[in-house]
Amino acid sequence: MSFQTPLLLLCLAAVPLAIVAYAIAQRRARRYAVRFPATATVAAVLPRTPGWRRHVPVALFAAALAILIVALSRPEATVAVPVEEASVMLVTDSSGSMRAADVQPSRLDAARGAAEKFLDDVPDQVKAGVVGFSDTPGTVIRPTVDRKEARNALDQLSADGGTATGDALLAALDALKPENGARKSPSAIVLLSDGARTAGADPVAAAQAARKARVPVYTVSLGTQDGTVETPRGALSVPPDPEAMAAVAKASGGKSFSVDDGDELSAVYERLGSQIGTKDEKREITVAFTAAGAALLALALVSSSRRFARLP
Repeated sequence: MSFQTPLLLLCLAAVPLAIVAYAIAQRRARRYAVRFPATATVAAVLPRTPGWRRHVPVALFAAALAILIVALSRPEATVAVPVEEASVMLVTDSSGSMRAADVQPSRLDAARGAAEKFLDDVPDQVKAGVVGFSDTPGTVIRPTVDRKEARNALDQLSADGGTATGDALLAALDALKPENGARKSPSAIVLLSDGARTAGADPVAAAQAARKARVPVYTVSLGTQDGTVETPRGALSVPPDPEAMAAVAKASGGKSFSVDDGDELSAVYERLGSQIGTKDEKREITVAFTAAGAALLALALVSSSRRFARLP
């Protein structure tokens, strides 16, 4: 929480001072109280009420004063609001190593499921595109609010070939360029892959180009060190390369993640959907504090009037 006029918070020092003054006044009142010889008789007749109740109105007044001072300071809360006209490209590796079943049911199926959940979670106004790649970027869908088009592209991915990570990033950057002189919207790339580049352009150089275009690349390295795929020559080890993916994220100004199961991958995509699809914005919440202070003030007045109404 922050405040537009924080200096007014200094007035909160008046609240404990008022409480101290009240306590001193109460002590003086007891010191100079008039002695009455029939005190025991009067006490037996009067109804017994806890002594703390007479302090309730003052406590409520003090709380109301504190809250109203905070309200005068114009408090603000940081909330997540949907990003208007944001665009994101889901760049998904569909090379042969994505057939590995160390992530159930397979790396590619887990990636597809997480990407589809991502499309479900991001706000409707966020445009989403898809790049599927192996030796080359085989599938390129420009950012659109039509989730069906993006889903169809994901469904058509099949695992085969090498890994042209750099070419895929460059294709995503090209797809994010505004058309017909339109204003450039906030953009990001989510790159999922399980290995180092085996073909095409240098992915770190592509990430640096993304940084110049102010497009962060969030990388997700998928798979375990025990991952294998079957080939005519037998089982081939296909461990992920999180270091290469982290280098791409760092070069672009994005963040890197490394996951080894489908549930964790879905959690990462959910987090990325929140980061990309929303932005932090300060909203003034003075009204809430003012209402709370007024309510406490009303309670203080009611409790005070009821107490004094009982006095003869």
